[in-house]
Amino acid sequence: MLTAPPAYFPTQYWHALDDGRVCCDVCPRKCTLREGKRGACFVRMHHQGEIVLTSYGRSSGFCIDPIEKKPLNHFYPGSSVLSFGTAGCNLSCLFCQNWDMSKSRQMDTLCDSAMPDELAATARRHGCKSIAFTYNDPVVFMEYAIDAAQAAHELGLKSVAVSAGYICEAPRIEFYRYMDAANIDLKAFSESFYHKICHGQLQPVLETLLYLKHETQVWFEITTLLIPGENDSDEELNAMCQWLVENLGPDVPLHFSAFHPDFKLLDKPVTPLSTLQRARRIALNHGLHYVYCGNVHDPDSDATYCASCHKRLIERDWYQLGQYALDETGACRHCGARLPGRFAKVREDFGARRIAVRIHHD
Repeated sequence: MLTAPPAYFPTQYWHALDDGRVCCDVCPRKCTLREGKRGACFVRMHHQGEIVLTSYGRSSGFCIDPIEKKPLNHFYPGSSVLSFGTAGCNLSCLFCQNWDMSKSRQMDTLCDSAMPDELAATARRHGCKSIAFTYNDPVVFMEYAIDAAQAAHELGLKSVAVSAGYICEAPRIEFYRYMDAANIDLKAFSESFYHKICHGQLQPVLETLLYLKHETQVWFEITTLLIPGENDSDEELNAMCQWLVENLGPDVPLHFSAFHPDFKLLDKPVTPLSTLQRARRIALNHGLHYVYCGNVHDPDSDATYCASCHKRLIERDWYQLGQYALDETGACRHCGARLPGRFAKVREDFGARRIAVRIHHD
């Protein structure tokens, strides 16, 4: 068993080319690398004839958050989650909110370290329900995330992936085999947006959503950051919501989140609340049952309502829970209809705190 972060960690999803390069098969970018070169994600590298991971056991920091911050509103509401990320990302979104980590080209960004068993033990010691791979996309450090998820499961904890879903078929199956929940960042519903703004493709993300819905037991929710003038038109929102209902069903929770100018997209205004509310109305009109507005203070659209009797089930003010009308089975106390998701028998109430954590090394 490894006791300290290795410089190079072996990986599985790659193949050698006839010209001496190696092709990474984790994501649709399919980076082809000569010896010593790194992929677009920065953390996967050609080393001595194979692709290795250079960020295993290294992190940009650890925080305990409310699970609602991921955001996950139907996965053990009120519980706390130990969140961490590494460096690098396999998309290049011009609006990245975590660009200091995801676009880092300096390994000293990874100032903290923790092996998988240390992560799990720390999460349990602090009373967390789960650990979350977030801040940058766990697809690029999937070997580290999988090992951490297994260590968490051994201690009775859950594992959460916050991801853009940009991953190929074989690693997708392997990665989500170890995840209990996910929030998938559906950045837009047009190939042109993915190509121009994210330097990626839409179709692989849709394939990830279809896979999670139809071939796994992973609880997942979707987030779309609405950028004024880029992906917030009625036409695009209608097309997206229709696809979601037809392919994933009405019970997948959808979070519309407000954009704030960042990284290389500084010429766009902050998304007004009215845009989020318009998107929410469109989604509800298409039959989606659970639609939320994020990155804004709007308790009405942050609450969860029963799809059967329409009574409020979970009140939220930012990340603080208020009224809670679910019984111990996760059913509505008013009409008995079951709320889709994962719920504890006893309500938890971590609140809106955010606690920085240092991993204790024995």
